[in-house]
Amino acid sequence: MQRSALFITYVGLMTLVVVSSNVLVQYPLPGVIAGINLSDLLTYGAFTYPVAFLVTDLTNRQFGPRIARRVVVCGFAVAVLLSIAAATPRIAIASGSAFLLGQLLDISLFNKLRAQSWWRAPLVGSLIGSALDTTIFFSLAFAPIFSMLGPNEDFALQVSPFLGAFSAEVPRWISWAAGDLFVKMAVGLLMLLPYGALMSWLKPMPGVTASAQG
Repeated sequence: MQRSALFITYVGLMTLVVVSSNVLVQYPLPGVIAGINLSDLLTYGAFTYPVAFLVTDLTNRQFGPRIARRVVVCGFAVAVLLSIAAATPRIAIASGSAFLLGQLLDISLFNKLRAQSWWRAPLVGSLIGSALDTTIFFSLAFAPIFSMLGPNEDFALQVSPFLGAFSAEVPRWISWAAGDLFVKMAVGLLMLLPYGALMSWLKPMPGVTASAQG
């Protein structure tokens, strides 16, 4: 009973994170700091999405990679369906593809490193998974070459200084991708705090060893 309840909880948390991120990624961060226009640099989604890696890593630690993959697939399916209603179909497709591949990579890396220092598996998995996720998502969501997935977003394609600060000018979505990755990595580091705090409470279930296979 406890396993089923925890599984449903993890799927619910995963769905909440992905759906909210799909909505928030459509809203650039307003304001100007040190002459840098934040709307050229970030969207709100960059701050919420890294929590998905925390959910995946806690599931992997507690239940092992097989159950973690099930949580990812269930969260992916439910989130994509809800995101089609909450966001544009193109955003839903881009987010679903990036989410699935990024999370599965995170699970694989976490499992390979889980026997090492407690922080290494969640940190390496989330950072490399975030890099893959960001590359796939922003390319599918905004790059003109993928316009078959849905209409291009004019604001995302407008040229602006790279990261809002450099002389080189690039389509705004490229700056968003770079800024998004930077924030995801920073938040990924911060997520080590709740992960470490929950380690003693969410202990591996019987049968899940330090060298769990799957």
